[in-house]
Amino acid sequence: MNAGLPALERFFTLLAPHYKELRRRLGATLVMIVVASIAAYLFIEPIAQLCVRPLFVASPHIRALVYTNLPEAFITYLKLALLIGLGVSYPFALYQFWAFISPGLHRHERSLALLVALVGSLLFAAGASFAFFIALPRLLTYLLSYAQPNLEPLPKFALYLTFVARAIITFGLAFQIPFLQVMAARFGLVERDYFRRHRLKFWLALAVLAFMLTSGDLMATLLLTLPLAMLYETGVFLCGLWTKKKG
Repeated sequence: MNAGLPALERFFTLLAPHYKELRRRLGATLVMIVVASIAAYLFIEPIAQLCVRPLFVASPHIRALVYTNLPEAFITYLKLALLIGLGVSYPFALYQFWAFISPGLHRHERSLALLVALVGSLLFAAGASFAFFIALPRLLTYLLSYAQPNLEPLPKFALYLTFVARAIITFGLAFQIPFLQVMAARFGLVERDYFRRHRLKFWLALAVLAFMLTSGDLMATLLLTLPLAMLYETGVFLCGLWTKKKG
């Protein structure tokens, strides 16, 4: 019943000598998130207006959002500032993670780790930008197309910003596909040709995922599936390149 306890104990035994460094790096990451969130809150109204703008562009009939609970706007601003803080702190968190594990890597592996961390951050930014500037406007146009004279859309402030934040984070994480593939190959979780052999299954899974994330909008599904497929093939190429270097 407690078969997993010895392995867990060994894990903590190996971690114990590095506990102080891990705590220091986690603390630095937490401080970065707090500072970035506070800075975002100082400019939260212009940021919120920027997030709301695609909605007004998608439907000129919507001139304002509503909130039905008095603290709703304040709490929504706090959540939005925290999400921005997490996004801004993502590169710093990746750096802290690689700085923590780098003593156990070879010299050339440390350089590659920093490169992968940088690429992961750029991919997240690319995914977030793709969501906000390309996918989100088309999603909103599709969803608001159901409005009729007897069916008036009255989007709530909190729910709309949650929808926007979810889309941006989802696309940002989805663009991490090459990063995850390279990490899986780097740590020996998969064989060199695994992603190449199973590409059709992964393409189908990506298409289904894109269909779910875009609420069934065929145009938005296509807009998400194509870059995801390209990112997947980029990951396949990088995995092969990495294996050749290791071989």
